Amino acid sequence: MESKWSKVIIHASSFFAPWLVPIIFFLVSSDEEVKAISIQAILFQLVMAILLAVSGFLSIFIIGIPFLIVFGIMLFVVPIIGIVKALTDEPWRYPIVGRWV
Repeated sequence: MESKWSKVIIHASSFFAPWLVPIIFFLVSSDEEVKAISIQAILFQLVMAILLAVSGFLSIFIIGIPFLIVFGIMLFVVPIIGIVKALTDEPWRYPIVGRWV
């Protein structure tokens, strides 16, 4: 039960503290699944920041605008999917970085 709410908080933290909360849960938690979700959340935020920066630069040449839109939507939708999956106790991995962990 505690693990479920920890995962929900980690996913939801992307809207208010995308780096701090997963790091704290990684350091404090003894549950391996919570630690894995924490690492995935941090890596996802890092990869999305890089992708958005590159897309922002490429928007000078117009080609980056569609990427900015897609990655911007992903930045909000993916954590919501994670919250729903955590509430229903279904296993779920972040896209792009889920298999890295």
